[in-house]
Amino acid sequence: QLQLVDSGGGLVQPGGSLRLSCKASGFSLDHYALAWFRQAPGKEREGVSSISSRGGSTHYVDSVKGRFTISKHNDENTVYLQMNSLKPEDTAVYYCAAACGSSWYYQPPSLKNFAEYDYWGQGTQVTVSS
Repeated sequence: QLQLVDSGGGLVQPGGSLRLSCKASGFSLDHYALAWFRQAPGKEREGVSSISSRGGSTHYVDSVKGRFTISKHNDENTVYLQMNSLKPEDTAVYYCAAACGSSWYYQPPSLKNFAEYDYWGQGTQVTVSS
C-alpha cells in the first residue's frame, strides 16, 4: 500500500519549535518532489514549503521564511519540516504531499498547484498557544 504518514505535531508555546516528519511506505521518495501544506479551521489550504526531487531547490511561503526548513532524506525515505519561532497563526493541520515526475527534478510544483501532488499524508495537528 502506497502511503505517506505524517507525524510530529503537538501543542507548543509561542516561540517554540517542532519537527514534522513524513515517511513514505510502499514507494521510494527518490524521484518525488515533496511539499508541506496546512489548513487552519475556517481557512483554505495553504502551501507552506516544497523541495525538488533532487533536493537542491526549496520554496517557502512568505509567512514562514526564515523560521521553517524543509529537508528530504532519501536514505530514510522521509521528508522533514523543522519549524522554529512558532506563532499562534501557525496553528493548523499540516499535510505532506509527494509529486512524481521528471518535471520536478530541479524545481518542485508551485505551492498553489495542489493537483500536481499524487500522494498526501493524513495530517498532523500543530497548535501554538500559551
